[in-house]
Parts: sequence; structure tokens; C-alpha cells
Amino acid sequence: MRNAELRKKIYQVIHGTDTKAGRRFDVALLWMILLSTLIVCLESVPAYRAASKHIFFVLEWMFTIAFTLEYILRVYSNPRPLRYIFSFYGIIDFLSILPTFLAIFVPSIRYIMTIRVLRLLRVFRILKLTSYVENGQIIKKALIASFHKITVFIMAVFSLVLIVGTLMYVVEGESNGFTSIPQSIYWAIVTITTVGYGDLTPHTPLGQVISSIVMLMGYAIIAVPTGIVTVELSRMKNPGEELPAPLFCGNCSETVHKTDNFCRNCGHPLLP
Repeated sequence: MRNAELRKKIYQVIHGTDTKAGRRFDVALLWMILLSTLIVCLESVPAYRAASKHIFFVLEWMFTIAFTLEYILRVYSNPRPLRYIFSFYGIIDFLSILPTFLAIFVPSIRYIMTIRVLRLLRVFRILKLTSYVENGQIIKKALIASFHKITVFIMAVFSLVLIVGTLMYVVEGESNGFTSIPQSIYWAIVTITTVGYGDLTPHTPLGQVISSIVMLMGYAIIAVPTGIVTVELSRMKNPGEELPAPLFCGNCSETVHKTDNFCRNCGHPLLP
């Protein structure tokens, strides 16, 4: 009986945000997450690491032990521990303490502890920022609804960069740095996304013409996924509102606008 009461009290403090103790615990936890993430970032600076190596080591283990105890208490107090362990927050909580222990064997892996910053997502639940949560759900649903369209778009872009990369390999050749088709595909991706590192550039006139066309195409391509997600976001915000049906010319079947008096393709007068 005492064990059940103890688990219930721990659960109310650790998992609940409605009680004063629960809110204080969560706010203190958020500050600990921020400080531990800041320490990991500062430790990566060579000057700070050389001057305060032992201090960083002690603080790192202090935070890790605290987060480990918190994780154990969350599992212990939860009525359905497996559900918490395999939930989004449960996985993030586990991953936030794992790097310190793995760093015993691979020291450089401890910098992955910056993943702890993901635990700050609890701030929306703790501070009752329901509007942010609702907006986050709208974005999530819009991205899921856009998944198939964006997948088709990415496949089309991949086909394009494969063709362009192969073409540039043939046009430029190995003497100009395009040593293989994969290397040329890398150039095509960098160019079509308008990043332009400049480590690989065309030297022949034809290659430069192709490069210019690919750059111009890149601006149009970047706008496509943005438009897809924007349409889905609009639908999620106004689920009952349907997009207007397209209008067509009765003579040539060309798409026309509602405000047009004549078809732009054949000049046929449109009915009001």
C-alpha cells in the first residue's frame, strides 16, 4: 500500500503539471537541461576545455546522474512503464543520458549530449501553451498529407540531377574535374539547390550554358515543396473549405480565369 502511494506521489510530481510541486519540478528540470546543454557546447571550445577540463567533467556527470535518477523514477512511477519507455519523450529522455556512459569507451561521442535540448519540447506542455501545440499538430498533419506529393517531387528531382550529372560528365570530362558520374551528380545537386560551393565548376562553353540553365531551374524547383506544404496547411486550417474548381474554355478546353472575358489561347468569348 505504501509503495503504491509513493509511486502515485512521485508520478504526480514528475509527470503531472497541475500541482505546484509538479510545475516547480518541471521548471527546475528545464533549467537543468539548458545548463547541461550550455556546458556541452562550452566544453567543445578548446580554450575553455583546457582551462576547466575537470570542472566540465564533474558537472557533466552531476547532470547525467540527476537525469538518470529522473528517468528511473519516471519508469518506476508510471502505471504503464513500457508505454513511457517507447514513447517520444521516453526515447528522448533515454538518449539524453546515454552519450555520457558511451563516452567511457568513445570519448568524442559525449558531444551528442546536445540532444538533451529536445527535452525542452516539454515547455509547451508545462506552461500550458496549447495554441503552440495545436499549431504544431496542424504542421505535422500538413507534412504527413504532403508526404506522397513531395516523395514524387524528390524522385523527379533525383532523375533530373542524374541526367544533368551524366550530361556534364560527358561535356566536361575528367580533365575539368568531373571525374565520374557520382561526382557530376554531386555538382548537379549543389547547383540545382543554388548552394554553389564552387569546388567544382564547368570550364567549357557548353558546360557553362548547361550550368546557367540548371541554376535558373533551381529557383523554380525550390518553390515546389513550399507550395505543396502551403496548400496542405491551408486545408488543415480550413478543413471544410474546398479549393475552387478549375474553369475551362468551351472551344479549346484551355484553363481560364474567372475574370477572363476571352480565352487567351483561342480568343473564344467566355460566358459570364
